[in-house]
This record gives sequence, C-alpha cells and structure tokens, in this order.
Amino acid sequence: MNEEDIISIIRKDEWMMEALRAAKSLELQDWWICAGFIRSKIWDTLHNFSVRTKLPDVDLIYFNPSRIDEVEEKELEKRLKTIMPFIPWSVKNQARMHIQNNFPPYSSTIDAISKFPETATALGVKLDHTNNVILTYPCGLNDVVNLVVRPTAFFTKSTERMEIYEQRIATKNWQYTWNHLKVYHIDHLIK
Repeated sequence: MNEEDIISIIRKDEWMMEALRAAKSLELQDWWICAGFIRSKIWDTLHNFSVRTKLPDVDLIYFNPSRIDEVEEKELEKRLKTIMPFIPWSVKNQARMHIQNNFPPYSSTIDAISKFPETATALGVKLDHTNNVILTYPCGLNDVVNLVVRPTAFFTKSTERMEIYEQRIATKNWQYTWNHLKVYHIDHLIK
C-alpha cells in the first residue's frame, strides 16, 4: 500500500469524504483531519475488516496563532456537530497545543503532526481547493502500512515522552483490535 492506494481508499469511503467536506467548510488555516481517522482506515483495510473500527474521536487540527483561545475550538466542534452530529469531533489549534503538551512551539500543523507519539499516527488528510484528497505523513508511511507501532523521533529524545508513549500503547491496546500489529516498546528500542 502506498500514498495513491491510501488516497484511493479514502476517496471511496463516503463517510470519510463527508467528514473531510465538513472540515473544509470551516475554512480554517492550515487544517488537517489526522491520526486515527486515517491510521484506523489503513489498518482496517490491511486486516480485511468489512466494518469500520469505531473511532473514539475524529481529530481536526488547524494552525492559527492569532486566536489561541480554546473557546474557539469548542465553537468549531459545535459547528461540525451540526453538519455531522454522530461524529465525536475534537478540534485543536496547534498554535496553542505545545503549551498544553509542554513542548517547544510548533511552526505549523505538519510540524505538530511530526511530533505525535507514534509514527503510524503521524498522518493528516484534507481536501485542497478543488476537493482533491491530500495526504501528509511527515514520519513516512512505512510503519503504518507495515502494521508497525513505534515512537516518532521527537518522542524517542525524551524519557518523559517515551513514558507517555508507553502509557498510550497500554491504554489504546491496538493489538486487541488489529492483531497483526508489531508494537515496539522502550526496552526493544534501547537494544
């Protein structure tokens, strides 16, 4: 599976396309739907699932340094819920999220995506001005398409971040849903 294959499976998924159109309708700066929205679709496809795995949320991120008020994010979530009420939307302005995460400031949404905990989750998708599906993957596609879960380079540079990564792996328990995954833990990475 490559970038074109991923774009094709997203294009053929009307629910995903409807979510992308809803997100685009907000006319946000530097926006992407990211993380599990794409990762789960890829893993579902590679596991030959006929039914979509339920998502705990759909993450829409954008970058607007001139308005870093969390209230704006909640207003955007409300607007999305009027368009697609059954989606658990989560909207976050990445111009403020570094503060919440105690990281250095991000320069863009793609910079923020590159600093997500896992390479397989460091993905974004959006529609361009002509409604073409655009994919970003600052940590590459190899891990997600090869069913590998490992920390991003940003997370491997800090013991504290690696502990967050390990907690996420334990909490998410992705191997229960997608049993072909290979998950790398701290002890495996240090060897």
